[in-house]
Amino acid sequence: MSSRFTVALKFLRQLGLRPLALFALYKFGLKTGHYKRITSSTASPITNYRGASPWDQLLFNLPSRAQLASILGEDGKASLLEEADEIINGKFHIFGGESTELKLTLNQPLHHWTAYETNPNLITNYKLPTSSLQSPISDIKLLWEPARFGWAFPLGRAYHLTQDDKYAEAFWKYFESFTESNPANLGPHWMNGQEAAIRMMALVWAAHVFGTAPASSPERRGLLIQSITQHAARIPATLVYARSQNNNHLVTEAAAIYTAGLFFKNPKWRALGWKWLNWSFRSQISDYGEYIQHSANYHRVMLQAALWINFIKQDVFPASTSQALARSAHWLFSLLDNASGRTPNLGANDGALIFPLSMTPFNDFRPTVQAAARAFLRTGLPSGVWDEMSLWLGLNPTTRVTDSDAYLSDNLRGQNSWGYLRASRFKSRLSHMDQLHFDLWWRGLNIAQDAGTYLYNAASPWDNPLVTTRVHNTVTVDGRGQMTRSGRFLVLDWFPAYSKSAFEPDENILQRIIAYHKGYRGVRHERTVTIFTDDHWLVEDKMISRRPHVYRLHWLLPDWEWKLEEKDRGVELQLNSPHGWVKLLSRFETVSPDLKFHITLARAGELIYGSGEVLPFEGWVSPTYGQKIPALSLALNVTSDRTVLFFSQFNFPK
Repeated sequence: MSSRFTVALKFLRQLGLRPLALFALYKFGLKTGHYKRITSSTASPITNYRGASPWDQLLFNLPSRAQLASILGEDGKASLLEEADEIINGKFHIFGGESTELKLTLNQPLHHWTAYETNPNLITNYKLPTSSLQSPISDIKLLWEPARFGWAFPLGRAYHLTQDDKYAEAFWKYFESFTESNPANLGPHWMNGQEAAIRMMALVWAAHVFGTAPASSPERRGLLIQSITQHAARIPATLVYARSQNNNHLVTEAAAIYTAGLFFKNPKWRALGWKWLNWSFRSQISDYGEYIQHSANYHRVMLQAALWINFIKQDVFPASTSQALARSAHWLFSLLDNASGRTPNLGANDGALIFPLSMTPFNDFRPTVQAAARAFLRTGLPSGVWDEMSLWLGLNPTTRVTDSDAYLSDNLRGQNSWGYLRASRFKSRLSHMDQLHFDLWWRGLNIAQDAGTYLYNAASPWDNPLVTTRVHNTVTVDGRGQMTRSGRFLVLDWFPAYSKSAFEPDENILQRIIAYHKGYRGVRHERTVTIFTDDHWLVEDKMISRRPHVYRLHWLLPDWEWKLEEKDRGVELQLNSPHGWVKLLSRFETVSPDLKFHITLARAGELIYGSGEVLPFEGWVSPTYGQKIPALSLALNVTSDRTVLFFSQFNFPK
């Protein structure tokens, strides 16, 4: 880690004065007790109702039950009711993964939320849910996740479809448990404005779905209105923190403030939320359409917030906002794997899914892509069970339909395979050090994959280690990351990568992309990716330097049955996929007389072939937050004082 002084100087130079000043202002408010005074647990909430109660003028209509049943089909209906019944029985799927206890009560005395911000050790006193894949850890996200009320959406969808009051009764039981155990502004569930925002929008949605249920007594409805108001009042108090982060915090908090402004006819909240929503969309979405956090999952979070606002809004998006949202919808559409509905596990993946309005798995992005394409691009995917989100958000099918295989993008596409070469020009905080990472997909299988995230807050070595270059499908130099890691979440010394498509007269070549970066001082890394007409891929890496270096070419592959054969200056690895044997031939060339070379094949943090160091976090893939599964990590390690050329060829069975 760099010294604090050096980090502060770099932070100031690379991110600018504004976020640092806003964060300092937030810290000052904590230290002086300002936030504790203005968010007192005894303060009466201000509703500013104008005219009728929110129950009399709701924000949206519910979808047709017949249409919902048609989209779900018998299998989808059965899956939805099975999930809703599981929630009734006290279980939910945390971060879209494994089933765990749905616990909303706390087992320790409560303090004002500011106490947890100023003394993080208070969090360790709480008993957190644990996963069968991990040891008990003190990760606040495990405590927060059930309190985001994502489980309310399966209950609400099941109730709307069946009109069975048991689903409404279950919602009220959990809501009352949370409200009683977590009074306004007391406890860790109130310490973060984004957590309050996500929960508040879920409560507003639930108010519409369960409002007329027999279980929804006047007393319960009154308690829900009071809770929504308390959540809405909590968020603006610390909006300065969200502004200092300038990421998904600001988007979700602004969306919640705007929602509350409409729900309660509060013009101040409405104007404040609308201001920062538009500012966020315009400033956080790049000219190319990528979200500021350089993460597929955070990109989905932003788009879902935008879709919710697009659904309920009573204002018109400025042209610049609409254009930014169209670019962002295009970017995610272009990364969609048509066969599986997944995208590369690019950047940080914290397991967030703030509007789970579909029966598709957590890592299926088609519901959001479909809705965003219909809302902001006036096009869409072919219809499927992923249409449910669009139905709930009032988005009708479009006449223009295309699947992602035929969608116009800069990615390389073969007959049954496609690839994404990561080359970004960073202008913000990035998620991972992954320049020139290459993701390869074949027939719905992620062959060369991104490791994801696993955990943010855990003891070493699992203190967010998958940020590093070492676990990505690229070349590292001298064991260093491409950039400077200056904290658990902070990465500095960004550098750009440049790419272009190359025109090739060879009739056997479908596409070719050439990219490079100079992130390692004194070393130029050039990567060329070519897809041929017979659906085989060639990845060429040229490492140019005048000094000796240790180069490490890495590939993260699925945990399948494998066969390995060493070749002259290389290796042939065969993997038994569900569709047959996939072959990877990786080798290198150099004219260096002083050459050292070794192969490392690791799985689940352990060496299974070759020689060399294996770190505990190598050979793992995290499909969602808090979960990791074994993978094969293949590395070619070359020490050379001359230019080194790596060649990696992927062949698929016919």
